[in-house]
Amino acid sequence: MDHVISGVAKFQRDVFPKNKEVFQKLATSQNPEVLFITCSDSRIDPNMVTQTGPGDLFICRNAGNVVPPHSNQTGGMTASIEFAVAALGVAHIVICGHTDCGAMKGALAPEALTELPHVKEWLGHCRGATEVVKHKHGSVGTEHLDEVTKENVLLQIQHLKTHPSVAGRLACKEVQIHGWVYNIETGDVLCYEPSSESFKPMQECYASDSEFKSALGL
Repeated sequence: MDHVISGVAKFQRDVFPKNKEVFQKLATSQNPEVLFITCSDSRIDPNMVTQTGPGDLFICRNAGNVVPPHSNQTGGMTASIEFAVAALGVAHIVICGHTDCGAMKGALAPEALTELPHVKEWLGHCRGATEVVKHKHGSVGTEHLDEVTKENVLLQIQHLKTHPSVAGRLACKEVQIHGWVYNIETGDVLCYEPSSESFKPMQECYASDSEFKSALGL
């Protein structure tokens, strides 16, 4: 905890003064372009991975980067998605999974979660991903962790599309959804390409889009 407290002191002493104008602009409003949904895993830093700063990303985090299907029961994810899309008007939504995901390990072995009943119930939102992999191979185990991680990103995208605020803007092409998987060890980011129905390196996935091609320096 000491390094966290000293970090706040360093921020107030060194970082904040250098960026005072930025924080003054952000003090009363925000206008993020991207809703970034990722895992709560402590090894994931969305701003570091994307090299963005305060105000750039509206970030939602939970175990397994889960998006529960829309229902009449209000939850934190449902409210956050609605606010980001309908109130803030984000133009892009990223669902980002990652390698060595503990939530995906739990989804692969739900019988081991007896002592974590809330975690077990939450990961029920990932069951479709494990069932897809199981159907492909006849069984599913830890050797399929990476495949389940990718399938879970695609499953949560399906869930995301059931949210009314998202569905309406998708129909009018006012928002784009992106599926990513971040590799903690290598720093690589794989992105889902609908046309090939596969995850590809970011440079390949966005190479045909002029906006993203420019951003990638291609």
